[in-house]
Amino acid sequence: MSTRRDEKKEKRIQELKEAMKKERGYVLPQWEYVAEKDVDFMEAYNNLYQCTLTDGKALSAKTRELIAIALLSYRGLKDAVYEHAKRAMRLGATKQEILEAIETSIIPGGAPTFSTGLQALMRIEEDEKKTK
Repeated sequence: MSTRRDEKKEKRIQELKEAMKKERGYVLPQWEYVAEKDVDFMEAYNNLYQCTLTDGKALSAKTRELIAIALLSYRGLKDAVYEHAKRAMRLGATKQEILEAIETSIIPGGAPTFSTGLQALMRIEEDEKKTK
């Protein structure tokens, strides 16, 4: 009986990881860790993500990502800005739209916020040069 439960839990964990990767384009190691340790929590977190960073009633997923980029820039989270900018581009955002979201953050967030966002955008452009 325990083995069957373990197999069922393992299947939930794998399905959750696959769904997260499909939606975001990546799965952070810490998310995989939590999924393994507490799949119920990670499913709840993923549901919150679905409610906030996918199409809403008035805002598109792309617009929500642009907002997230500005907020993550403010928090100084370069890697998160980078990942969300890549997702925004997959959702149809242009580099100009991402740049303008980053520019918008300079007044409330200051120069460090602006710099963090720009570093992520420059990293995307460097990645693009490497793949050409």
